[in-house]
Amino acid sequence: MVAFALSNLTGLLRSVLMARAFGTSAELEAFTAANQVSETLFNLIAGGALGSAFIPTYTTLLSHERTRQAWKLASAVANWVLLVSTTVSVLAAIFAPQIVRYLLASGFADDPYKFELTVRLLRLMLPSAVIFGLSGLVMGILNSHQVFLAPALAPSMYSLGIIAGILVLSPLLGIFGLAAGVLIGSALHLLLQVPALLRQKPFYRFTWGKGVPELREVLRLMGPRLFGVAIVQLNFWVNVNLASFMAEGSVNGVRYAFQLMLMPQALIAQSIAIAALPTFSAQAALGKLDEMRSSLASSLRGVILLSVPAAIGLILLRRPLVTFLFQRGEFDVRSTELVVWALLWYAVGLVGHSVVEVMARSFYALHDTRTPVLVGAAAMGLNVAFSFLFASLFGRLGWMPHGGLALANSLATALEMAGLLAIMRRRLQGVEGSQVFKGFLQASAASLVMGLGLWWWLDQSGSLPAWLVLGAGLAIGLVVYGVSILALGGSEVRGLLRRALERVRLKTAG
Repeated sequence: MVAFALSNLTGLLRSVLMARAFGTSAELEAFTAANQVSETLFNLIAGGALGSAFIPTYTTLLSHERTRQAWKLASAVANWVLLVSTTVSVLAAIFAPQIVRYLLASGFADDPYKFELTVRLLRLMLPSAVIFGLSGLVMGILNSHQVFLAPALAPSMYSLGIIAGILVLSPLLGIFGLAAGVLIGSALHLLLQVPALLRQKPFYRFTWGKGVPELREVLRLMGPRLFGVAIVQLNFWVNVNLASFMAEGSVNGVRYAFQLMLMPQALIAQSIAIAALPTFSAQAALGKLDEMRSSLASSLRGVILLSVPAAIGLILLRRPLVTFLFQRGEFDVRSTELVVWALLWYAVGLVGHSVVEVMARSFYALHDTRTPVLVGAAAMGLNVAFSFLFASLFGRLGWMPHGGLALANSLATALEMAGLLAIMRRRLQGVEGSQVFKGFLQASAASLVMGLGLWWWLDQSGSLPAWLVLGAGLAIGLVVYGVSILALGGSEVRGLLRRALERVRLKTAG
């Protein structure tokens, strides 16, 4: 979690510098659209799809002390990742104009400058998909060996590469310097993990999978998940496409807001879920479903305990947050309004996004990628429909329509969360629901008290500087929520305090 916090801080610095340099300009909209292709290829080939299929299979081999066979599996997967990612990237470069015109940002077709710029940026950044493909596999290997620090720090290196592109290259190359930063960052993302990988004493052999039956298991598990990731990415493409027809700045208004929502989601949910998956997988492999049920319930309570107040805080403090972080240079008051509006509707879905992160990995641990994919595909299908519906509705109400895209995402994710919880409850014959629900009630009650405190502070703050409103608001929220959850008997908080005091006593005694 500490590493994820550092990654969030570097990612935040990256966004701040990007906003100062490019605001919500046409150039940055072209970059955002073009970068969506590389991100899609990464997620399809070696991101969530491969990790969810590879880690349970690889962990099963390690659990049964078949280490040499595990490395053979990793070798075969690495070879296929390199071949497929390279082939798809080359094809995407060849057909880049058609991808932009018909799939990615149809609204740019009426603006020759923006259209051509998007095509050129797309081609420049495609090699990052190949690099990220291998880096994603290395992340899965290290997580399976219970090594979490280096993979969790890798996104920080990606952000540092982009920051270098903004500060060093962009003054000379403009938006192309930012694109070059993406390539630098992807290389650093992989290189940071190499020393940790070498410490595992890897055994590599050139193979396409002959004599590695587990590769078929990875492909079997990956198939449904690949379909699910494709549906999710399709939703992102639909959002970019719809936003390309809206007022200039809408594409980046949605992007900045989504990134701000993802920061607490990554810190809270991804850190817990990534650490929990190998544990879930080992418990499932050894048939200890009672232990897995308990681990899942504890993970859910922890995620809820943190995500509920984070959502309330993000909703109430969204304006001073965006103003403090971004409003300078090319990022003007209008840009702030675009992001604040979208962030309101994305923050509503923070709890749903956080719970889905944990729930999905509980299915992967059971070697079931089909169920979360089917549920996710249904939810994302609704997301696309909601996007058209809410964007149109917001426009008729006189509201900025890009906020409807954010609301669609939040509602669809909430439905996905409900579906996954219901199915896993039957699968494990319960998920200690009473304890999870009790934790939700405690978090909600404490968050309500916190929200009232923040509401009072915002009413009193008047025309104070954004940094002071935000900083004091965060301090008030933290103190009020912490005291409230302790008063309501939050066992996780009490346990953390107890362990912290025990460590202090041990160090003092030593």
